[in-house]
Amino acid sequence: MPENSLLLPPDARRMQGRVCIVTGAASGIGRAIARLLARHGAHVVVADIGTEVIEGGEPTAELITAEGCAATYRRTDVADTAQVDALVADTVARHGRLDLLVNNACIRHARPLLELEEADWQRVLDVNLGGVYRCCRAAVRQMVTQAPRDEVRGRIVNLSSQHGLIAAPGDLAYGTSKAGIAYLTRQVAVDYAAQGIVCNAVAPGKIQTGALGRAVDPAVLKRANRRTPWPRLGRPDDVAQAVLFLASGDASFITGAELMVDGGWMAA
Repeated sequence: MPENSLLLPPDARRMQGRVCIVTGAASGIGRAIARLLARHGAHVVVADIGTEVIEGGEPTAELITAEGCAATYRRTDVADTAQVDALVADTVARHGRLDLLVNNACIRHARPLLELEEADWQRVLDVNLGGVYRCCRAAVRQMVTQAPRDEVRGRIVNLSSQHGLIAAPGDLAYGTSKAGIAYLTRQVAVDYAAQGIVCNAVAPGKIQTGALGRAVDPAVLKRANRRTPWPRLGRPDDVAQAVLFLASGDASFITGAELMVDGGWMAA
């Protein structure tokens, strides 16, 4: 193992030997999730439409490998059914099974109703909600065929949002897609519990990543700081830790849940 390895000692690894797919893992929250799962002993398939890192640095899979952990990159557009099915099939062909799917890939096109063109509405829903549907379907098809590990055949963690529960001002399509993800999570959890499939969601609040534009708009940041009781905004690692919990055996009797990671925003 390289001297600079961030892989944890064996008795501290919560995902040892697990095979995981993380969509949208090139940057931001997905990148943090992929790195943390790998540190805990998982082999992570980094699925994204490209390898460019918005916040800068090495591509995610290369960084994870340099840290002494295990990852591969697979170019995937979650809006394309054939690419999603191939992602899961290739992962299983290489690694024998799929233990965890993390649905993180999403896009935004912030517009209120009267300024939102139908093509843009459809594109956001197709990536954000349709992508989760396609990935869940491909993953569950595989997971129900696998032998269980500690009663579970497979786990899914979907990234929803506080803006699936409350309005995202001027951002109709994004909030609608995230509300749909929360419902889809509950439905998959109920429909496939008997087959040993665990499905939960993590709902981030305002998380500061390397994204530009609306993400760093002074008005948006001012509102987020005002609404968040905790004395700082969120970081990608805050979300990654919540995903790790739901992905691990520590959450064996939790399914159909939506875990808020929002610094108390929704409690205020």
